[in-house]
Amino acid sequence: TADQGGTVGPVGPVAFAVAGLVAGLAGWALLAVLERLMGRPGPVWSTVATAVLLLSLLGPLFSAADTASTIVLLVAHLLVGAVVILGLAPTARRR
Repeated sequence: TADQGGTVGPVGPVAFAVAGLVAGLAGWALLAVLERLMGRPGPVWSTVATAVLLLSLLGPLFSAADTASTIVLLVAHLLVGAVVILGLAPTARRR
């Protein structure tokens, strides 16, 4: 459960899936833009993606309803972040 704009409610599987998909697509879009603008986009993308992951961890820390929810949401953020970062970083093309 998490605080969702003043209302505490459950975070269901659809919310998990949509958030993960949005994060993955945003990471992919950023990588595509960096590939067009930079000669070596990989290191920059990895740094930005890691910073975004670390910032995203603040959400569960401040909005989860209890300790168990905090742990589950943190693990979910870390899992999605690891998949996106480790999955997309090797695909960065050099110009």
